[in-house]
Amino acid sequence: MANVNQSNAKTPAAPAQPQTVMAIAAPVAGWLLPGAGHLIQKRWGRGLLLLLAVVVLFAAGLGQQGKLYAFNTGDLLDILGFFGDLGAGLLYLGARMMDLGQGAVFRATADYGTKFMIVAGLLNIVSAIDAYHIAIGKKP
Repeated sequence: MANVNQSNAKTPAAPAQPQTVMAIAAPVAGWLLPGAGHLIQKRWGRGLLLLLAVVVLFAAGLGQQGKLYAFNTGDLLDILGFFGDLGAGLLYLGARMMDLGQGAVFRATADYGTKFMIVAGLLNIVSAIDAYHIAIGKKP
């Protein structure tokens, strides 16, 4: 007689959420323009707060003459800094096009500015993920 252990029985996985237009548009819009993923879902307060926070952090970093990282495969920390900065979306792309963020190595505050811009990009990535979770109904 075989002894069947109920704890080892496999349960079917939950069905995947269907992808809607909003589930794709919200995180993309949120990455390109901070807070836009929430704004297009009519989450006005959260969207405006995220827009303000990311823009202020990024502008403060530029004002302190922080360095914007470019794509560089030579150093792991430069790669991580690049992805952190790239998270700011159009803010990063616009600053690179205007040749901003060259970094002033002779100023002590430039290092703080560099970190401010990376944190702005990381905050924007987290907000885009949050917009996605709202769009699929995972978060009210």
